[in-house]
Amino acid sequence: MAYQFKLAEKLVILNDRGQGVLIRMNHIKKVFTDSKRRPSYFTEKSNESAVKYINRKFPNIDIRGGSQHLSSIQKQKSAVLEGLHSYYESFIDVMEFRDNVYELLNTIDACQCFFDIAVNFDLTKNYLDLIVTYASVFYMLSRIDDKKAIVGLYNCAYEFSNGNSDPSFPRLGQMFIEYDHPWKKLSEEFGPHTKSVTGALLSLRMLYPRRNLSADQWRSAQLLSLLASPAAMLSPTCCDTMACEYLSTEVMERWILIGFLLCHSSLNTNADSQNLWKTALRSGLYLTVIRDEVLNIHKLHAVTQQMNRNFLRNALKELTKVLEDEPALLGPKALYVFMALSFSRDEVLWLVRHAENIPKTKTPEDYADSQLAELLYHMEKLRTLLAQHRYVIQRYHLQYLSQYDALVLNDIIQGMYVCPEEESVLMSSFVSTLSAMSLKHLDAGEEFDLKAFRLDWLRLQAYTSTGKAPLALKDYPDLAKVMNMAQFHTRMMDSVNELLCETADLSILCFHARVFEKLFSQSSEDVSMQRYLTAFPVICSHFSQCLHPLCPEEVSTVKNQSLKLCVSFLEEISRQTCTVVLEICAEQCNLHEKLLPKHSAETISTARNKKLKKSLPKKGDVPKEKPGTESLRKDRAIVTNLDKMHQALTELCASYSICADFTVFKHIIVPAEFLLSQLEIRLNKVIVQMANYNQSTHEIARPSDLLAGIQAYVTSLHSLSCYINIDVTRLVKNVLLQQTQPLDSYGSQTITTLYTNWFLEGLLRQASSALIVHCPTTQCFVNQNTENEQSFHAEEYADICGLRSLAELIGPYGLKFLNENLMWHIISQVGELKKLVSDNMDVLVQMRANFENPDAMSDLQKKLTGCENVLKRMTIIGVILSFRSMVQEALGEIMDRHCPFIMRPIKCLKDLISPEGDIKVTLSVYEMASAAGLPCEIDPALVSAIANMQTDNSSIEDEFKITCLLLVFIAVSLPTLCLDPNSFYSRAQGGHQNNIHCLATAVNHIAAAMFTVQRKNTRIQLQEFLKVASSILLQLGQNVERMEIKNRDSIYVILHMIVEQSPFLSQDMLETCFPYVLLRNAYREVHKTFIHTMES
Repeated sequence: MAYQFKLAEKLVILNDRGQGVLIRMNHIKKVFTDSKRRPSYFTEKSNESAVKYINRKFPNIDIRGGSQHLSSIQKQKSAVLEGLHSYYESFIDVMEFRDNVYELLNTIDACQCFFDIAVNFDLTKNYLDLIVTYASVFYMLSRIDDKKAIVGLYNCAYEFSNGNSDPSFPRLGQMFIEYDHPWKKLSEEFGPHTKSVTGALLSLRMLYPRRNLSADQWRSAQLLSLLASPAAMLSPTCCDTMACEYLSTEVMERWILIGFLLCHSSLNTNADSQNLWKTALRSGLYLTVIRDEVLNIHKLHAVTQQMNRNFLRNALKELTKVLEDEPALLGPKALYVFMALSFSRDEVLWLVRHAENIPKTKTPEDYADSQLAELLYHMEKLRTLLAQHRYVIQRYHLQYLSQYDALVLNDIIQGMYVCPEEESVLMSSFVSTLSAMSLKHLDAGEEFDLKAFRLDWLRLQAYTSTGKAPLALKDYPDLAKVMNMAQFHTRMMDSVNELLCETADLSILCFHARVFEKLFSQSSEDVSMQRYLTAFPVICSHFSQCLHPLCPEEVSTVKNQSLKLCVSFLEEISRQTCTVVLEICAEQCNLHEKLLPKHSAETISTARNKKLKKSLPKKGDVPKEKPGTESLRKDRAIVTNLDKMHQALTELCASYSICADFTVFKHIIVPAEFLLSQLEIRLNKVIVQMANYNQSTHEIARPSDLLAGIQAYVTSLHSLSCYINIDVTRLVKNVLLQQTQPLDSYGSQTITTLYTNWFLEGLLRQASSALIVHCPTTQCFVNQNTENEQSFHAEEYADICGLRSLAELIGPYGLKFLNENLMWHIISQVGELKKLVSDNMDVLVQMRANFENPDAMSDLQKKLTGCENVLKRMTIIGVILSFRSMVQEALGEIMDRHCPFIMRPIKCLKDLISPEGDIKVTLSVYEMASAAGLPCEIDPALVSAIANMQTDNSSIEDEFKITCLLLVFIAVSLPTLCLDPNSFYSRAQGGHQNNIHCLATAVNHIAAAMFTVQRKNTRIQLQEFLKVASSILLQLGQNVERMEIKNRDSIYVILHMIVEQSPFLSQDMLETCFPYVLLRNAYREVHKTFIHTMES
């Protein structure tokens, strides 16, 4: 009886086992052909003699007679046993697989089994799969060149360790010898099985030619079209051979070609066999064995696949559109989807295996396809639709199974005149299983598992297909038809994913990486294919389906390859998209730049000249285009470069719509994030490039111009949201936030660094030399009128507008970095000032005690050295602090505009704090206020910088003494400023031509910071400075004939500026030591000079 042989169970188990063994053989071949992965025993020079000896003597290896060759193996026998054990066991698996298959095939022959793909589909398919897998295993075994060395080395090590040979070695050695020429040996083996194999193959003689039609025949039959017959659109798709309709053509070709290769005698005796063989041969040059291993069938071939792919592209596009619009059609037309996927997969696999092995031909383009992306895209869309509408498919087929299939099957069973007990039990269970299904179970969220139903159907096929079966399935074609249809319907309930693996699995592309990348490259160059490019990385998410439990070593290799391909594809798509986006932004930025106010002067001048009837432009002069002329078109057919870029952007962004995310080996991949990442990298670079910083010439873009350019870019980037669902605001915030740091997230310089360097090296360095003057009246820096023309206009960078733009660009973080660099320069000057004080310590102590004694001061003044140096360094500090206060003011205005709700509490808190209170609390509040751009009585950054200065372990009292003497030094040095002809006060600028008016800022800030660090009263010490300075300056009035009198009035003004800017001094204090009348006369004199200059 067929029941006891368990043919169905053995076929299923051996097919799975055989697939695992085949994959394992392929893995071993790859390991031993890869020099990097090859075990060390085969590469070491010391083992070379042993390997050669084993190969020469195999399988009769005498370890005693060959001890001189095998000595190296004896030394490392444990390592050899451990390293080669898995490979040795794999070869034993092959031997065991052969024994079991041999036994099963003999049993099938003894039972005289009947095979017909249209009747007992599952039995026939499993039988043919087993034959092909069996032949493929031994073909792959023959391709492992080192198999004898592997087994021989292992057995020698085993014998050295255990004293006797491994029990399996003799049979393994014999098997290797027998299968050195696999096809010859296999054809001998299959001689007795020719009848069964030929019978199974000939059942394809109707199916295979029907499936192997040309594109024109498909088109005339309106294959896969739901719109061809609208009246039948809602009718269920039924046929006598449901499973045959989506059976892979590649699988059938493998059955036919390998099957007749094993049983070639039937080709001479049977015309149908020969016709089927010839038809299969015409399908291609190569046959896939496993992974990227192919079998070269013949040399000549006529290519028709290009037309097939063209047809399938359009057919799948139509099918996808209809099903997207009406997903309920997935119920009755599910078969169409799997047919479409199977046909498309066959064409893709044909292209891949032939593109890897292109024959010498005059038309190599037949083996390439730049439009493959569209076909892959629609395949993925169909897969997505099946996943999205799983409930629709299940609901439809549940009702079909319970209300139609169960009833028809029951009627057929009732009409049977012979039904043995075992078969009766199985068929009754079929009816009861289908009848018990209810929508309540589906709506309750229960998972269906109908694998037992399908396995029972396979068992029934095995029972009823033997030669002496009481119930012969071939006599009941209606039963086979209904059961095959019901089986497909059950698969729609619980194994759609498994069916997708059969019909749409493209995981073989993982092993043809070079071809896969080439196909992607060809598609990416075709503009019409760019909207489908994301199909390539999405396909990588299916590569995990090709793994097998028998070969866990493949997991890491396949995983790494999958992620590598996926990431490279997405990066390339993102790079192309990013390039187009930034080109559009650059174009819009150029258009926006034409509208900047700085370009209006020429237009105004032209209009004015025209009004005054001045000389008109010459005939040869080309009139300048006005902004906006690019939008005027005389013909709608004219396509501008911007139009082309927008079209390219539309195509590229459409490719991201295939899915929001997908998973590759437990890694969640979000395509849009790759685009954001690319945009972030490129936008950072673009912003830095827009700054146009030239370190050698100290040229840089105006902050206001850069801000306008960035705003134009940001406006254009926001339009990207119309094409693709990405968070542009997050992107812009990330990029601009990175630009407020010294380095971006990739370690490159930002505009914060560039502008910091430029203001320090370009503007402030020249301001320190008085080539650029600080102008308090207009709140900016201006160039001096010198013979050497400056490379830039300071007022274009360091005016209110420029500094506001700078604050907008680099924000509080960037300005903090700028301030830290400014502080470093100030501290270096303070250090030099302390050295000067130390050098003149004794003289300054005496001057501090005798500042009211003119005669003593006159003598001491002659002993004092470095007065000009002190004032020069203090002026530099003043210039830097003046620039900093302008920047802080600009930042405060920007902060007020952007976040007034934060600024108001900060202002209130700052107003409540007094410098006389707890200094730590005061400084912490001032630090917060300063970071927000608010002016503070004590500069917290300067306090922190001075506190961190190296003082050579000097005490606070010593530091306090030096600070006091520094103020005395500054005070007694003021008269020397009169000797400088540039020390005159300019009313127009509100300052002096040599920037000495910045001394007021320097004195106030430095004194406040240093005395705060030393915990001393700033007010008292500044009053002392005021007395000394007043006394020294009053002595200038007594020297009427000396040179110092020339700019005396301008120097008096500095004293007034110090008091005016100081939060610790008042006009009352000044009047107690310096007559107000002198200040009034001084201002009158400097203003007279201004009036005289204006009149002249």
